[in-house]
Parts: sequence; C-alpha cells; structure tokens
Amino acid sequence: MDGTQKRKGSQDGSSSSKRSRNDDGSQGGKFEEELAALGEISNKNPKSKWPRPAVPKINVSTDSIIFQQLDVANYIGLPMQGMPGSKVGPVPIVQMYGVTMEGNSVLCHIHGFVPYFYVPAPPGFQQSHCSSFQDGLNRAVLNDMRSNKDNVTQAVLAVDCQMKESIYGYHENRKIPFLRITMAMPKLIAPAKRILETGFKCAEFSERGYSTYESNIDYEVRFMVDTGVVGCNWIELPAGKYKVRSPFIDGSGKSDAQPVSHCQIEVDIAYDEFISHTPEGEWSKVAPVRILSFDIECAGRKGVFPEPEKDPVIQIANMVINQGDKDPFIRNVFTLNSCAPIVGSHVLSFSKEGDMLQAWSEFVKRVDPDIVTGYNIVNFDLPYLLNRAAALKVYPFSLLGRVRDERSTISTTTFQSRAYGKRENKVINIAGRVQFDLLHALLRDYKLRSYTLNSVSFYFLQEQKEDVHHNIITDLQNGNDQTRRRLAIYCMKDAILPLRLLEKLMCIINYMEMARVTGVPLSYLLSRGQQIKVVSQLLRKSKEQDLLLPAHKAEAGEEYAGATVIEPSKGYYDMPIATLDFSSLYPSIMMAHNLCYTSLLHQSNLKDLKPDEFIKTPSGDYFVKSTLRKGLLPEILEHLLSARKKAKEDLKKETDPFKKKVLDGRQLALKISANSVYGFTGAQVGKLPCLPISQSVTAFGRMMIERTKELVELKFTMENGYKTTAKVIYGDTDSVMVYFPYLLINKKRYAGLYFTKAEKHDKMDCKGLKQRDNCPLVANLINSCLQKILIERDPMGAVEYTNQVISDLLCNRFDISQLVITKELTKTGDEYTAKQAHSELAERMRKRDAGSAPKLGDRVPYVIIAGQKERKLMKKLRTLYMFWKTTFLSTLSTIWRTSSPILC
Repeated sequence: MDGTQKRKGSQDGSSSSKRSRNDDGSQGGKFEEELAALGEISNKNPKSKWPRPAVPKINVSTDSIIFQQLDVANYIGLPMQGMPGSKVGPVPIVQMYGVTMEGNSVLCHIHGFVPYFYVPAPPGFQQSHCSSFQDGLNRAVLNDMRSNKDNVTQAVLAVDCQMKESIYGYHENRKIPFLRITMAMPKLIAPAKRILETGFKCAEFSERGYSTYESNIDYEVRFMVDTGVVGCNWIELPAGKYKVRSPFIDGSGKSDAQPVSHCQIEVDIAYDEFISHTPEGEWSKVAPVRILSFDIECAGRKGVFPEPEKDPVIQIANMVINQGDKDPFIRNVFTLNSCAPIVGSHVLSFSKEGDMLQAWSEFVKRVDPDIVTGYNIVNFDLPYLLNRAAALKVYPFSLLGRVRDERSTISTTTFQSRAYGKRENKVINIAGRVQFDLLHALLRDYKLRSYTLNSVSFYFLQEQKEDVHHNIITDLQNGNDQTRRRLAIYCMKDAILPLRLLEKLMCIINYMEMARVTGVPLSYLLSRGQQIKVVSQLLRKSKEQDLLLPAHKAEAGEEYAGATVIEPSKGYYDMPIATLDFSSLYPSIMMAHNLCYTSLLHQSNLKDLKPDEFIKTPSGDYFVKSTLRKGLLPEILEHLLSARKKAKEDLKKETDPFKKKVLDGRQLALKISANSVYGFTGAQVGKLPCLPISQSVTAFGRMMIERTKELVELKFTMENGYKTTAKVIYGDTDSVMVYFPYLLINKKRYAGLYFTKAEKHDKMDCKGLKQRDNCPLVANLINSCLQKILIERDPMGAVEYTNQVISDLLCNRFDISQLVITKELTKTGDEYTAKQAHSELAERMRKRDAGSAPKLGDRVPYVIIAGQKERKLMKKLRTLYMFWKTTFLSTLSTIWRTSSPILC
C-alpha cells in the first residue's frame, strides 16, 4: 500500500477510494475539455469572484431583513441592553445563520430565550411555594458545581406553577399542576434534573424524588418549537425591531455590540420579535445558498498511510456553486510548487506548504460558503488539514468558521442506530457553515456494494475519477509543472464530482425539505438519528394542547411480535401473480384505531367508560376512540399524509424545473417522516418508546394480512363461479403491482417483472437476492440468470449459464477482483458475541497499519483462499494486497465461492 493514497470512502475494500484507476485513458482529456468549456478564468483579477454580492443599504426604521436560515446554534454571552431575559450573569444567546435572496450572508443573535423543563407539583403545592422551591433548588445546583467558570450566581431563574397534562396515557383531558423550572443556561438542566430525580427537599415539603418532563430536549430544538421555526425556513426581522452590528450604522438602529463574525449582515433581535414563515407557497423557495466542494491530495512515504504530523498536503482543489446553478463559478486549485496553467481554472502556486494552507483558510473566509461539501471530508480532509496546520504551527488556519475568534477543533464520536448501524465519526466545529459530507449522506440513504468516490460516481453518473493511480501521486508532485498539472486535474475532478452527485441525487433540496417537514436544523439530519425528527414534531403538537413529554431513560425493553410473513409456496411461476397492498399500512392502522400515547388506556380505568368509547387491540391493549380524545400521533400522520398529497398535486401542475425538484423533495420527506412515526414508538432504547402502541400496530397488521388471505382463498374459487381457484402464494408485499413471470425462492427472497401496464414491464423487482455481501462474480451471475428466467423466459438457459460460470471459475478464468467480498464492520471485535471472520481480518489490518485499517461502519474487503477443511474461515481471509504479496501461488477457495451464494 502506498502512503500517498487517501482514506476516502474505503468501505469497498481498498484503503482508499482515491486509489481507483480509470480504465478509459481518454477520461482525463474529456474533463479538461469540460473545464475549458466552462469559460476562461480572468488572469487580471481571478479573485474578484470570491466575495459575496455587496450588501444593499439598510434603513433599520423602514427595511425588513428577510433570509433563509440554514443553521441554528447557541453560545453563552452577556446580557444586552434593551433585550429581554436576565440582566446579570451569563445568558444563552441563539445564533441563526442564513442567506438572503440577494446572496448576502446573515448572522442573527437572538436574545431572551431561556431553557426550562417541568416536574409534577407535589401534593398541596401552591403558587406561594414557588419562591422557596426556587431558592432551595438554586442552592442545590450551585453547590453541585465542581467549578463555576461562567461565574453563575443565579442558576434557577424562575419556578412557576402551570396546569399541564402528561402525554402518556388517557387522563380524561384533566390537567394537573406542574412546575416549570427555568434555568440560567442549558447545561444547568442536567444537574437540576439529577438533583430532583434522586431526591430534593424544600422548606415546606419533605424530601422526595421528582419525575422530570422535557428535561432531555436540546436547547436549539426547544427554541425552534417555541418560536415556530423549522429547519431551513424563511425568517423576517421586521423594520424597527432589530439592531445592526456595524460601525457604519448610526442612530437607534445601531447595536451596542461589535460584529463578531465574517457575515455581511450581523444583527440582534429579541426572541419574540422576529417572524418565522411557514415553508409553503412563495416561502417554499430556496435562497442562492453558496456551496464549497473541495478535495486535498497528500504526498507520503512508501508503504505508510499519510500522517499529518509528517506528510505534506500538496494540493487543494475547490469548486464553488450557488444552489440551483448548473456550473461552479469559482474553479481553482492551490498547489505546492509551480503548476502549468489549466484552461477554465485558476491555479494558485506556493513554494511553502504553510503559506498554501494559510492562503486556503483565507480563501474560505472570503468566499464565505454556507455549506462545505466533498467526499469523506469530515473523517479525512478537514481533520488532516487542521492537524497538518497545527504540525506546521500555522495557527490562524483553524479560524475556518464565520465567528472570527472561534477555532475549529476535532473530536471523535460514535453514532449508533438501528437504521444506520454503528459508526465512528469525527466532529469538527466550523461555526455557521453546514458540513454536508456526501459520503455520510450516501451511507444513510443508499445501500451500495462500494462507497468509493469512483464506484459511486460510475453508479449514479456513469463518470469516473481521473486516470491517476495512487502509487504515482508523490512522483507526479516531485516532477515538473506538467506532472503537477496532471495531478491538479485529478484533484479538481474529485472536487467537482460531489457537486454533480449532489445535483443528480437532489441531496441538498431533499435534506432541506426534510428539515422543513420535521422542524430540526439541517445539520441534525447528517449527525443525528431518526428519533429527533419525531420528537420535534411531537413537541410542536403537544405544545398546542398543553401536553408534556416525560424524560424517558433509554434502556432495553421487552420484545414484541413483528409483522406476519406468510409461508411462501416456493417456485417459478410463468403466469401473472397479482400483488395486493394496503396503502401506508402502519400509518393507516394508527389513524384508523387512534393509537397514541394520549389515547392509551389502563385496564383499571375501563369501568369508567362505555364499551363503545374504547377498543381492545389484537395484542390485548386498550385505547380510547377519537370521539373521546383524538390522538397526537394520528393528527401528525394525517397532517403529513395530507401535506404529501398536496405536494404531489402541486408537483403535477408545476412547470418550473427547480420548483418541481423542491416539491418532489418535499413529498419524499413527508413520506419518510410518516413511516418513521411507528418506528419511534417501537424503539425500546429511545426517547419515548411505547410497547402497547407498537405491538398493537403489528398485531392489527398481522390480522389484516391473514384476513385478506382468508378472504381471497374463500371467495375467489371455482365453486363461486370464478374460472380458477385463487391461492395466496406469499404475503410480504409493499406495492400494488402484477408480476409476470415470478420467481419465489424463500421468505423475503423473490424476483419478478413489475407491470403497471399490460404492454411492457416497468422494471425488474428483486428482494433479498442482490446482496451487497456477494462478490461481483455472484452478483453478475444472479443478474444474468434473472435476465434469462424472467425476461427471456428460459429457465434451462439460466441453469446452463450457471454451470458454465462454475466451470470457468474452477478453471481460473476470472480476474481475482470478481471474487472480492465486502462485509460491513458494525462492531469492534470484542463486541461480537461470536468471532466474525471479517472483524478478525480488520484487526489484523489494524495491527499492520492503523491509519489505513477499516473503521466502524466501513466495509471490509477480502478474498478466501484455499485451506484444509478443518481450518477456520477467519484464517483463510486475505486482503487483496496481502493475497498478492504472500499467497500469490495459493488457489482461491472456489468451492466456498460457489457453494454458499450460488447453490443455496
């Protein structure tokens, strides 16, 4: 392995997606032609395009400021005169970053919003007791502090009694007294929660433990819910309500504070003075968001993965585009040492690496992107740049964010969810800039065999990287102007491919619409799981009805029965197979039967209700009907599905291509959100699990599928006058269609041709057959066999073809690359209950070179070599590199290759 390669999306098995080689040597020339076609970069002043458009004059008294917010954060600052909130001590201040329709960047400081949570008031509690309760809790929190670097003198700002209702269970719509406890800073909620839950005594009441409500809600989410803000919506600062931080503004509109950011417009406003527009109609538009895509190249030592402490950054390529535009308006590359000119691009050369890094940092500040993207930038490019700059003592480099004195730092986190598995990621704070790592988006949204940039680009774009092998990168750098030019084109292609993928897959639009639908910041969608989206929607609905969410402690709960999968009648069917489906089955069940936290009924309360006021679900749980109390979850689902229906109707009428993309992204986000509500209730290690809801939904689903089977087989018979007797051959469907022909192998393993019109099939629909764990040989074999069986209607031809492939394999007529298997590393070796062969291989790779070894979430590539039968499989696994190095003369374990995936 050459140390010049970068660990970019290494899930397919090489230590780097950068090491892929292009088979078509003409590709390089083609990309140069594309760059040249984009237009010549002015040599007189190529940097003139870097800054944003000039800010129009602002009259604070008459002009409103309207911008699309892209990120929401907070910091601890000092109270500002004329703003609501505490007048002493540190206070939390919300930062809202965005961009105007004219393309100007905005930072809005929002004052006066304070964090809070709830506890049930103890029996006999009166409003007059609030003061003593506040004083006692304040003392307890201050005494609990190990250090008080923020110099907090008043931790608990207020305690007041309010009539609320817990969301959990049906309470006959009766509200009870709750104490709303307002804290000085978000971080003080955790110690206050712990003190109250473990036992707290105030003057009038004996010591007792309190259950807390909404004490686990993020400060930003709480702010957005309470002020009606949703992700990526439009914010209006009314004239006369805000103050501008600028030395050029005089009079009443000037803020007392000085600008702290690089944003063009920086303002202060109270939390209850701005207007949050619902993203509908004209407010569904998208601002010209500025996106920077970049890529770096490193030169290293032979056989060692690049280390920022020792190996230099030699090139940084950049592409800057406005969302909605087709081509980047800034195209440049920063190179270490001279580089020949590239038509259609701007080359900036430096003799010292430290100067190049600092110049790139200044470039980022001048261009001022709203979104920073690239391929694996979070886990490789950004950490490498920051660590390399630190090694060279280029300390100003780390000021990459919009806040002038805030340095970007690196930390490591482990993200785990049922949907996405377990992954290790770096976390880099770049204030005010959303890091949209395309690799992370693809890992979340697509199941691919390989996640290298080369493979992904070919799969979606039919494009590939430039024809530069990782082994020669250092040699190209050490060559002359022309060789460095070749490397620069390679680097620039790697910077533009993510932009093309973002456009092709509509990633930015889709994620913006998901943020709008679920109400969370855009950055949450790549860094958090599914649950925060449902929590945000649940909070908004519960706030309307004075309902509170209990703070559930995450822990594993009991399991429940899942959906029914009818035992398949395996075989090959050459007659049409009708497939029937319930539309949005689980959401429909929840709406039809009013299944919700708020309608859940304890068995002891049944005596107080009439029989027609509640239902008993097939799982034995009880819920009141909507006539007594309409559930929050059904309301949320009705809103999501009706909004999706409207979006699809608007999509049919819309003629503007960009608006069509926005509407399509919105209807997709609404569909995904509706389907995630059921999963939220069934997540036992989650924010608010509810086993009665989740098991009732699946029980209703099983009953409906079984009744449908019974109805079909009893009614559609020859005895009832039909030509044939119908038989249900399988019961695991997801859409209304007709299959002809149909291959049913086993549960969740089938293939058929999908018809919506009689004349011609729409596509081949497969489930459970095309697995990512199969090697390319098996995947290609399955595709060819399905083509012969389903389209050519030649099952025997498929058998003959399979026999020929096995023969060719035994005669060693296939390239070894066709035999590489990849498996995802979802746990560390110690976490697997039984040793896994691919995790043991990953551990051996780590011992050889920790830098290039697979990390959690990566796909581990390997081949299986021949060996004695009693020899454990994990001892037969080899990486391609080790295979060629140590076992070149060994025979691959062809029996393993053929017997497991093909013949089973």
